[in-house]
Amino acid sequence: MSVRLGERSLRNNANSGCTTETWNPITGCTKVSPGCKHCYAERIALRLQAIGQPKYANGFRVTLHQDALQRPHKWKRPRRVFVNSMSDLFHDDVPDEFILRVFNVMHAARQHAYMALTKRAERLSRIDAILPWASHISMGVTVENAEYAWRIGHLRQTGARVKFLSLEPLLGPLPDLDLAGIDRVFVGPESGPNARPMDPRWVTDIRDQCDEQGVSFTHKQRRGRRRKRAGRALEGIRHRDLPPVPPRPAGSLPEQLLIRM
Repeated sequence: MSVRLGERSLRNNANSGCTTETWNPITGCTKVSPGCKHCYAERIALRLQAIGQPKYANGFRVTLHQDALQRPHKWKRPRRVFVNSMSDLFHDDVPDEFILRVFNVMHAARQHAYMALTKRAERLSRIDAILPWASHISMGVTVENAEYAWRIGHLRQTGARVKFLSLEPLLGPLPDLDLAGIDRVFVGPESGPNARPMDPRWVTDIRDQCDEQGVSFTHKQRRGRRRKRAGRALEGIRHRDLPPVPPRPAGSLPEQLLIRM
């Protein structure tokens, strides 16, 4: 297995049709809730470690990559960037100062649209006041079942201009969602080996709640040969509403999209 195959796997798992680039100034994480049980990032990190990829020499231990911090400044063409697909930006082992540096890069390289996602909602709300929020930075929390719906309240209290929920992997019904202050909701099943099932009725109910509360809804699916088409169809309707990518700056040249780890 080549490093290139590992990169392709990373890109396919992290993006799932929602982003055009991944940026990982941090790698590694630890499990905090049921949604972490079959973590794709851990599988990929250990696989890349096994084939000698230098960035993953520490396997899935939390590791800061100073040399990756400035990468968005090198991408002149606007991109939709998923921040830390291989970690959690708000992990307890990541210093406040490093989180702030990541945010400062996002704030400065504003030709891109960023999506950051965390399961550490309490840490997010604790350091919210020091973070330079802007309209091109979307912040989200993962809610895999009703037991973790409290994370939404922490997100709502932040100064993030664009707030989203990742209900993925969806492991149970969410019948009473309060979506006040939430801009987008992404729903999807677990993927990979031993994936736990998702009941389509849970998804339909969430979609209806989004419609009632005026919140954008995206249905994601990763299984099957035609996952990109069939997976977003719910009762025959495709749902795909993504944050816009800023227009390309005048005078910029087209460039090949590269996979970044």
